[in-house]
Amino acid sequence: MITSGFTYLSFIIFFAGLVVWTEKKSDNKIFKYVPAVVMIYFIAMLLSTFGLWQKTDDVNMYYSAAKNNLLPAMIFLMLLRCDLRKIIKLGPKMLLGFFSASISIGIGFIVTYIIFKGMYEADTWKAFAALAGSWMGGTGNMVAVQGALNLPDSSLGYTLLMDSINYAVWVMMLLACVPYSKKFNKWTKSSSAILDEVAEELASTDENTRKNIEFADMILLLGTSLFVSAIAMFVSNKLPSGDFLSPSTWTVIIVTVLGILFAMTPLSKVPGSSQISNVMLYIIVGLIASRANFAELTQAPLYIISGFLILAVHAIVLALAAKLFKLDLFTCGVASLANIGGVASAPILAASYSEALIPIGVLMAMMGYIIGTGGGLIVGRILSIL
Repeated sequence: MITSGFTYLSFIIFFAGLVVWTEKKSDNKIFKYVPAVVMIYFIAMLLSTFGLWQKTDDVNMYYSAAKNNLLPAMIFLMLLRCDLRKIIKLGPKMLLGFFSASISIGIGFIVTYIIFKGMYEADTWKAFAALAGSWMGGTGNMVAVQGALNLPDSSLGYTLLMDSINYAVWVMMLLACVPYSKKFNKWTKSSSAILDEVAEELASTDENTRKNIEFADMILLLGTSLFVSAIAMFVSNKLPSGDFLSPSTWTVIIVTVLGILFAMTPLSKVPGSSQISNVMLYIIVGLIASRANFAELTQAPLYIISGFLILAVHAIVLALAAKLFKLDLFTCGVASLANIGGVASAPILAASYSEALIPIGVLMAMMGYIIGTGGGLIVGRILSIL
């Protein structure tokens, strides 16, 4: 049984690395359905349930220091890849499709929460806000919203469960809809001519060529992100706080704004921000899971049903928006998956239509990183009022 804080933190990082390495080297099909980040969460949660470590003062100190300091640094690095100038190139219709998807997801959470409100646990509105952050952006946004709202780690189990099961089914459904794109486009009276033009332009002007990451790049990005994290936490403690705008929330807002601004500077061209932010993300997910317990997941079926209802409302509202604004199925499908699945799955759906459309899937997913945290906090604010 682990009681030392350093041993505890070292094991979490080692375990996360082992799972990621296994995913990369293994041909096991399980990783196609259960990504490494989800695997880390559930196995770490299982180890916590069996009591591999104790919540001693030393362990708690290392947990808080690592999670609270790495989170703002991760958000900053994650947003360095999101250059607003490139996203604007998507054009009005695709941006309209993306925001229609985001808003419809928010509506889905609100409608579902109202229907099942009396059956949920006390902190469910915070858990839904975190999941909204994930389904409008990515896992990093979910963790950011969790930190901003001080959601207990034990309450995040339902969120990861929905993010895994409901998301997997949704990806399969969107891929199954690809052959029906002509019928859908005929129903909405949309044209794909502009879409093809934008895809060609993005592909020809793409500056995100893969570069070798050097030692100087890594230490610059790591040092900058940690220093930004320290500054944000210092400033947030000086700002006025209340029930919703706590110092944690201010820290997330500050690093989000700084990340978006620095994405338009030469710092965004330094290779390695994606890799380093992912290292931080996987460590944070492992730490969060280490505080959870399977014995606390007593209402799992209710939350999975809730996830499908959220997606159903999202699909209906997005279809109505497509009819109103004459959006094609590609735009709607990739916008939906860019929100719910992020950078890992949106390009896959885009490629199922045409390889020339992959850059659009990538940029839409990047946009999710920008709005995911704010969107999750807005949903959380509405649910807290309800």
